Amino acid sequence: MGDQSPSDDFKRALGAATKAIAAEPELEVSFGGDIAGVVRDQVMLPAISKTLTESQIAKARGEADGLALKIALHDSEIHARNMPGNPQARMIYEALEQARVEALGSAHLSGLGDNLLAALDARARRKGFHKEDLSHEKAPLAEAIGYYAREIFMDRDMPDGVDGIMKLRRKEVEQSHGRFDYLKDILGDQNKFGRSVQDLLSDFDLADDPGDAQNDEDGDDESRENENQDQQPDQPPDTPQEEQQGQTEVSDADAIEDDSETPQDIVDAENIDGDSDDSDQTPENAPQRGSLPNAAPPYHLYTTAHDEEIKAEELCEPEELERLRGYLDGHMAGLSSIISRLANKLQRRLLAQQQRSWTFDLEEGVLDTARLTRVIIDPTSSLAFKEEKETDFRDTVVSILIDNSGSMRGRPIMVAAVCADIMARTLERCGVKAEILGFTTRAWKGGRSFQDWLGAGKPKNPGRLNDLRHIIYKGADMPWRRAKRNLGLMMREGLLKENIDGEALEWAYTRLMMRPEQRRIMMVISDGAPVDDATQSQNPSGLLENHLRMVIDKIENRSEVELVAIGIGHDVTRWYKRAVTIMDVEQLGGAMTEKLAELFDEKRR
Repeated sequence: MGDQSPSDDFKRALGAATKAIAAEPELEVSFGGDIAGVVRDQVMLPAISKTLTESQIAKARGEADGLALKIALHDSEIHARNMPGNPQARMIYEALEQARVEALGSAHLSGLGDNLLAALDARARRKGFHKEDLSHEKAPLAEAIGYYAREIFMDRDMPDGVDGIMKLRRKEVEQSHGRFDYLKDILGDQNKFGRSVQDLLSDFDLADDPGDAQNDEDGDDESRENENQDQQPDQPPDTPQEEQQGQTEVSDADAIEDDSETPQDIVDAENIDGDSDDSDQTPENAPQRGSLPNAAPPYHLYTTAHDEEIKAEELCEPEELERLRGYLDGHMAGLSSIISRLANKLQRRLLAQQQRSWTFDLEEGVLDTARLTRVIIDPTSSLAFKEEKETDFRDTVVSILIDNSGSMRGRPIMVAAVCADIMARTLERCGVKAEILGFTTRAWKGGRSFQDWLGAGKPKNPGRLNDLRHIIYKGADMPWRRAKRNLGLMMREGLLKENIDGEALEWAYTRLMMRPEQRRIMMVISDGAPVDDATQSQNPSGLLENHLRMVIDKIENRSEVELVAIGIGHDVTRWYKRAVTIMDVEQLGGAMTEKLAELFDEKRR
């Protein structure tokens, strides 16, 4: 182990400590994400820098300890049973539950408590809760209640990072001091604690009405019963709700810091399959390409208020992008040389098709050196200029759209990033504009859209219920050298979530139609059908798939955009007219090269 760096030793020790605190020897602990969370029984921790400071060590330990305590001391079924209906009440409930498990853990290990507060201080500062001029809008009540609860439960002063928010909200929260004292006495009984939180919520006029809560519970039970009969015939009726959901757990309200300052990404969408990775395949009985069901409900969106279209460099600090790009290059060195050879082959084929020609005797342009002898012989002769004629290729734009869903995690997304990178560079050499786009969602199993739907009383057939994230890795007019490091963002662990393909294709198509080039090509790289658990669980089956088929039909049959798809381990020929399926991710570079070459060969013919 002599070749291990101090950061490697620290990660190994932190992983072992996390398993021990969680009492889960087989627990998987990974590093490299941007947030701390538990996703499908795997603890995800932020990347550990090579140069560790004392504060960074304490923060990393605190993030890991908070997750481990949640695993060890938290019962998801009890938690779901006592969950209030009001969205703001839910946030407070989540914050208090995390404070409960952290207080129980720190009561036995004082060092663990120090780590938890170090992590809390870092998160609070990142959200600006230390600022003196904090406004009420930027100081969520749920956050303040969570901090005050820790102060009471742990009998400790909170770190300076929360001074701003507590100065603003302390008087409001302290009015319920007696409630907090009572909750402190029952920390060890999660069920009693959860039920008693309603009393605290009543002080803030956020408690559920008992009659409504009972009616909601009955209605939910009936709804789940019907859903089980319709969609899960093999599922026993007494399966716990949490097992049906396959829900993503996070350390506390602060842990999902992907995009927001509030914990609205923490949702409890009822998942049909329980595992989105497994459901990322087209069902055997799915309709074939071109068959658009007449009875399919029209595709609609619950809200677009929380969707985002964002540049890759805006999602990550420059230093982190550099690190991720280095990580990508280091792991794909062997593959890069293979793909580069294929790309050079493509370049030769494209350049061979370009019939270069020049217009001579112009008043301006490139100096015609072949006719300089005339000026020497006859100084009165004017200089001659020439200009290269435009070629067909210079009037082409290619859009590479990459599926950034969780099932692409690992080698598939690595290969896709490297291939797209090299293809864009090759096309640039040939005078062809190229852009690289990615699509995913901002949250697992629903996000703020889902929370809005819950707050509106769960109307039926709400439509798409997740927050889209469309990423621009390289714009068509951006030189490759400036966009190179952006591709490293795909290696960021917390980035890859769920995929809503239909709207992603519409987005890429709209971008292409705004381009001045006459010829427009779109290449889609994906490993499965659309998957979004929140949307699929609350709408008639087939909503996302049918919409994708309609979008593909529009692009292929009623537009001038040339669409080609490459499926990784998934048969996409049932969706797209021009498509290829590869079973080995190593074949991606060759498939991209051949498909692009075919398109240009067709144009030439």
